[in-house]
Amino acid sequence: MHFNRLDLNLLVALDALLEEQSITRAGERLHLSQSAMSGALARLRDYFGDELLVSVRRKMVPTPLAELLRPRIRTILLDIQATLETRLDFDPATAKRHFRIIASDYVLAVLGVPTVTRLAKLAPGITCEFLSQYAQPTDLLERGEADFLIMPHPYLSPDHPSRQLFEDDYVCVVWTDNELVGDSLTEEEYLALGHITTRFGNTKRMPSFEEWFVSNGGRARRLEVVTYDFNSAIQLVIGTERVVTAHRRLADRQARFLPIRLVPLPLPMPRLAEHLQWHQYQDRDPANRWMRDLLASCAERPDG
Repeated sequence: MHFNRLDLNLLVALDALLEEQSITRAGERLHLSQSAMSGALARLRDYFGDELLVSVRRKMVPTPLAELLRPRIRTILLDIQATLETRLDFDPATAKRHFRIIASDYVLAVLGVPTVTRLAKLAPGITCEFLSQYAQPTDLLERGEADFLIMPHPYLSPDHPSRQLFEDDYVCVVWTDNELVGDSLTEEEYLALGHITTRFGNTKRMPSFEEWFVSNGGRARRLEVVTYDFNSAIQLVIGTERVVTAHRRLADRQARFLPIRLVPLPLPMPRLAEHLQWHQYQDRDPANRWMRDLLASCAERPDG
């Protein structure tokens, strides 16, 4: 299909080229050969009368026009996708849809299980894919490569709608045989212990909410172990005298299977609120709306 002499398929190619800034990677993303991708770039350059991508020190760099086009092309493609997926009637029992959800392992443990269980019963044709959390979680949502984010409000994008799913508070978790910790902890005792914490991302690692709060509160802890997910942080206290500050829902779940004890947190830490966010273009999509309601229901009543 052509619009104003432009093959609309070239918009998909342009989006991939501007995102990857590499002909080879853009071709791999679209399952096209390098020669086919080079041909698409040549046609785009001819249409726009601009190089779009230029080689600088062996890297492809967008031109000023390409930088201007990038967000607009992405918006156009997302709008087209939302339009094509819109249905007046939606029957979860017969619908076919795939949802991609970015969430921490904590959210996956306490919310993922009831969600996939109910999906199997109510909507067997709807599948879901959980994506790991990383330092810029809103990027995939902006690019249309994820349907939902589930995370605390400070990490959400201000440009898209959201709703609160559930609240949780924090507890201290220690090994069952930790003789340094009794049934309670003072703030001084808590800060003196060796701590385990969680951070996300590969290069620029994002601190977990509890570490952010303690650091910003002017309190100093002795961090002895840093891991990349909440479940392993709880497991790593076993056999040690360390402590981890964990979400109560996850700690309660882990305490059913592991030799750990839960002790009240001696700090006045605010409750954690986990929010669900989706792209603005999916706001009126019946399937997206149904999935949002299902997630909210599972968060409110995880045991059904």
